[in-house]
Amino acid sequence: MANGVATVWVPVTDIERATAFYRDTLGLTVTSEDEDWVEVDAGGLTLGLNAREDASVSQDGGAVISFTPDGSIEDEVERLRSRGATIEGEISEHPWGRIVPFKDSEGNDLQIYAPPRD
Repeated sequence: MANGVATVWVPVTDIERATAFYRDTLGLTVTSEDEDWVEVDAGGLTLGLNAREDASVSQDGGAVISFTPDGSIEDEVERLRSRGATIEGEISEHPWGRIVPFKDSEGNDLQIYAPPRD
């Protein structure tokens, strides 16, 4: 039986560019790095940036990593835009919460998630 999530592996094409995105754009802390593997602390969950042999940027989607904003979702969208992130759409409202999708520097799907408003 699985006991929990140890690490989420994120495939990346350019390890330096991806490290800069997760560190500088998202504001996460790099905890370990070498030539083809970088670990980033995402609020207690380790994201492993894994340099892949295939040099093409992903366009197919797949798993989505959701981040919780430090403040409002609107403020986080503006902060990300000011740091060069490309926001993929508008904030959408759902019974289970609010999201806004974006991509990392390598084409992986990310989103900002906020619980439903009271």
